[in-house]
Amino acid sequence: MSVWLPGAPCTPRGCLEPTERAAAVPLAVLRLSAVGLLMLAGIALLPLGRRVPAGVVRRWCRWIVRAAGVRVRIDGAAPPTGGLLLVANHISWLDVPLLAAVRPARMLAKAEVRRWPVAGALAARGGVLFIDRDRLRALPETVAALTTVLRDGAAVAAFPEGSTWCGRARGHFRRAVFQAALDAGVPVQPVRIRYRGVRGTPATTPAFVGDDTLLASLWRVASARGVTAEVEVREPIPAGRHDDRRALARAAQPEVSAGHAWRWPRVSAVEN
Repeated sequence: MSVWLPGAPCTPRGCLEPTERAAAVPLAVLRLSAVGLLMLAGIALLPLGRRVPAGVVRRWCRWIVRAAGVRVRIDGAAPPTGGLLLVANHISWLDVPLLAAVRPARMLAKAEVRRWPVAGALAARGGVLFIDRDRLRALPETVAALTTVLRDGAAVAAFPEGSTWCGRARGHFRRAVFQAALDAGVPVQPVRIRYRGVRGTPATTPAFVGDDTLLASLWRVASARGVTAEVEVREPIPAGRHDDRRALARAAQPEVSAGHAWRWPRVSAVEN
C-alpha cells in the first residue's frame, strides 16, 4: 500500500452490480464513437491552450459524459477565476470531465497515467500534474509544484481519497494536497459526486475500481441506461479559515455515517 495513495478495497467482482437496463449493442457503439470524436476534437484544440474559453471547455466536458449515455446534474458553481483547489471523491473516469464541467483545472494524477497509450500523452499536453505514488521523497516537490500553480491563479483538481471507490464505500481525504492550498493562500472547493440508476438508487455501473480495465469500464457505461451523475458543488472554504492541513481536509470532507443516505439539495442545472 502506498503512503500517499492507498488502494481501495473495492473490486469489480465484489462491488459492481449488473445494470438494471442494458442498451442495445449498436447504441453502445454509437456512444463510444461519439466519445471518441469529442476526444479528437479536444486534441485538435490543445494547441490553443488557455485561449479556449472556459465556458467552451465546461460544455465540452459535459458533452463527453452525455455522449457516454450518462445524464448530468450539477448543483452550485465554483469561482470562475483565481487560484482554487477543487477536491472531490473518486468513483469513475467520468469524475474527471465532471470536475472540469464545474471549472476547468489542471488535474493531479498518478504517474502511471503518463504511460497510458494515447491518453497519457494527451494528459501531459493538457497540463496534467503527475505524482509518483511509489516515491514518498518526491511528495514535498509535488506539493511545491502545486503551490506554485495555485499562486499563479490557476485551479487544480485532485481526488484526495487517493483511489477510486465503488460509490457505496468511500475513503478519507489524504492531507498532503491541502498543504498546497494553505501555502498558496487559496480557497478549497469541495465537490461531491454520486451516480444513480434508473430507480434513483446508488449505481455502481460507472465505478472504475480494482483490476478493472478502462476498456471494460467504457463498455459497461456505454451499455447502461438510465445512469445519472449528480454533482454537488459545496461552498468554498476560504483561505485562512483553517490553520493546518488536517483540519482543512476534515472540513472538505464532512463525516458521513455509512448508515445514512446522502442528502442532495435541489438540482439547479440539469442536462438531459
